[in-house]
Amino acid sequence: MYDSDLLLERLQCVLTALQRIPRRCADISQASDFLASEAGLDRMDAICMILIAAGEEFKNIDRQTEGTLFARYPQVQWRGAIGLRDVLAHGYFDVDTEQLYTICMERIPALIGTVKTMIRDLEHGDA
Repeated sequence: MYDSDLLLERLQCVLTALQRIPRRCADISQASDFLASEAGLDRMDAICMILIAAGEEFKNIDRQTEGTLFARYPQVQWRGAIGLRDVLAHGYFDVDTEQLYTICMERIPALIGTVKTMIRDLEHGDA
């Protein structure tokens, strides 16, 4: 069995970090904006760091809960979220800005919503 309080704390840290991504993307209207200026590159760097950290934490949570927690939330492609960490960490200088843009605009809002649901469920003893 896993420590629900520690798990809740870790998920809240991940949520706080993930919630910075939409703000960092506010001035990004297309993938090429990441590379168009120093500000765009700074945003890309910050977003990649958040995604690396979140992926690492998701990997730890999955290990800690023996895969049972994420199985309850199939709306997220957890293997992809965890694997993105490795892609970014090991291929940082080859970041595909089109993929990063798509992740930021399409996947991150749903991921944030799911993590909020997970936190709520843990707080109410439903997870």
